[in-house]
Amino acid sequence: MVKKRKHSETLPAVSVKKDDVAPERSKRTLTGWKDKEVITKSESVSDHAVFRNKEKVLVTCSRRINFRYRHLMLNMVSLLPHCKKDNKVESRSTKGATLNELVELKGCSSSLFFECRKHKDLYLWMAKCPSGPSVKFLVNAVHTMEELKLTGNHLKGSRPILTFSSNFDKEAHWKLLKEIIVQIFGTPKEHRHSKPYHDHVFVFSIVDDHIWFRNYQIAVPHNESDKVARGGLDKMTLIEVGPRFCLNPIKIFGGSFGGPTLYENPLYVSPNQIRALEKKQKAGKYSKKVKAKTRRKMHELSNPLEPDEFADMWKE
Repeated sequence: MVKKRKHSETLPAVSVKKDDVAPERSKRTLTGWKDKEVITKSESVSDHAVFRNKEKVLVTCSRRINFRYRHLMLNMVSLLPHCKKDNKVESRSTKGATLNELVELKGCSSSLFFECRKHKDLYLWMAKCPSGPSVKFLVNAVHTMEELKLTGNHLKGSRPILTFSSNFDKEAHWKLLKEIIVQIFGTPKEHRHSKPYHDHVFVFSIVDDHIWFRNYQIAVPHNESDKVARGGLDKMTLIEVGPRFCLNPIKIFGGSFGGPTLYENPLYVSPNQIRALEKKQKAGKYSKKVKAKTRRKMHELSNPLEPDEFADMWKE
């Protein structure tokens, strides 16, 4: 028989010192273990967060658009990796509210709206949504990439370098247009659809109060014996890619697709007025012909010919 131990013979419990407790385990991340010092540094960095450009542009057009203008819109979509496409919008008086709602649903902050009227005239709206400002342009001299067939070529999705002529810094409305163009056409850094390269240039120049757009490829010789050093711009050349178009500013509004008028172009003449003047000139030519015929008849009546004595001589 096994004897039971007395309570006095039981072993005393071992006391654990507080100093022998294991230290707290550091947090684990995808890149490894983080110490407390590193965590405090990251927290301090997050307090002063770096600005990140999250610009997104909604590109759409109106119904009954011409095929040439539709190809121009598709060319712009291929040039802007930070843009989003959407269905066609009816060109009515309520298009501003519809577009602002679409921009909000798509999570964008800007909009490019190609509006075609009478299957002839193309208007381009550049708007910052939803508070504005917005600009309305008349687009002239449209030449798409497929039409030009130029030799230039650049990487799709690469970030462009925006260049402006010195005229943009002379007047206030040109400065505002320059800022809107920079925010819409400038591809944000580290955008998920963009490539980290600068291999083409967007050129905006003012000639005769019109903004002319050109797209050039930056061509660099790639021969091993003829590599270009940093700053060696003498060997770099520009080759045009396309498309081409000309923007004639009509009005600058304080809101998105409307609002108070900040600037109105005094030299703008609508294409409807130009066509009406051409018709009047053609109608003037016809009216001149009619007046000449009436004058000839009046002249013949007022100056009749004398009867000829020998008119009936051979009839007998």
